[in-house]
Amino acid sequence: MNPFRQMTSLTATQASEMTFAPPEAASVELSIVMPCLDEAETLASCVRKAQCFVEENSISGEIIVADNGSTDASPQITRELGARLVTIQPKGYGNALMGGIQAARGRYVVMGDSDDSYDFSNLLPFLEKLRNGHDLVMGNRFRGGIRPGAMPALHRYFGNPLLTAIGQLFFQGRVGDFYCGLRGFKRQAILDLDLRTTGMEFALEMVVKATLCKLRIAEVPIVLHPAGRTRAPHLRSWRDGWRSLRFLLLYSPRWLFLYPGLFLMLIGTTISTWLLIGPQAIEGIIFDVHTLVYSALAVVVGYQSVIFAFFTKLFAITEGLLPPDRRLTKLFKYVTLESGLIAGAAMVIAGIAASVYAVGIWKARSFGSLDPFQTLRIVLPASTLIMLGSQTILSSFFLSVLGLRRR
Repeated sequence: MNPFRQMTSLTATQASEMTFAPPEAASVELSIVMPCLDEAETLASCVRKAQCFVEENSISGEIIVADNGSTDASPQITRELGARLVTIQPKGYGNALMGGIQAARGRYVVMGDSDDSYDFSNLLPFLEKLRNGHDLVMGNRFRGGIRPGAMPALHRYFGNPLLTAIGQLFFQGRVGDFYCGLRGFKRQAILDLDLRTTGMEFALEMVVKATLCKLRIAEVPIVLHPAGRTRAPHLRSWRDGWRSLRFLLLYSPRWLFLYPGLFLMLIGTTISTWLLIGPQAIEGIIFDVHTLVYSALAVVVGYQSVIFAFFTKLFAITEGLLPPDRRLTKLFKYVTLESGLIAGAAMVIAGIAASVYAVGIWKARSFGSLDPFQTLRIVLPASTLIMLGSQTILSSFFLSVLGLRRR
């Protein structure tokens, strides 16, 4: 399975299947976008609340229902209430929202689910923040209040707090509710992020990319109400939870590859250095060459993980999945193909030299039996250096291929 399967942008064919009018140069300040898939039970209430908000606050606005293939009366309800119907053929929460955002004519957009769990009549805090210069305004359900029955206990006390904590740790963000579906933003600022995900990860990608691109982000407390529908929700807790966690990991090569790799290398190098001196004992437990084998393994695996961090980061940047990283750009001024080849060759030569020394010891014993507890302290570091050097040489070539400028 391709881990980036959910991160591909809409193809030209998919885009042509979206039946909406192109944005016009009109004086629309706010577009309220509601993704919809069989929400006939609650859609009318959401649209009416949004219309009342626009009218009562004298806002130049529009209400857009981004229908993602409803088989109930949702499209008919949209037309009867005078809202704009945007039909999105490619399936997925992200596709529906992106289609609605692209169709929007307003400078600002507020998006929210059409299941009546969000109050579209109380959007003024979002609009005020946007008018004050913020690029993205997130709703926070935990600060505003969650009504009884509005959120399953698994989501409220485990899923959402965990994903939010991981997002804050990985991306140094201050958003307190990463998965809140009610949020406002400057339309062009979000389009410039070039969001790629097509499913439920769309909500996370918007926050992550906005954070990485240093957009101005604010939060407002909102109240989450129980959904008004009687059918089962489209969200699947464990499936979508795993997809969200996978997304956060794939968008953070540091936490997925770099930090674990550095940790393994540190532990492996420390233990190897400790055991190269000779057998070591801790409370009567003897650690010898057998432990040395695994410490060398930790160094090799850790080194490979660090290299993968660079592979992933560079690939993600060149493909537009992540914004450019100034630190990485600066590092690659010194870490070049030539410097990598020199470093790799040096490690290989050092490993071969140690191997020759081990062969000399073997020759002194007339190529007979050797004491493994002594010779492995030479052979293991030698073979580890050869492996690391070979990986460095091959990786330097591969990084250079990834760094080639492509049309």
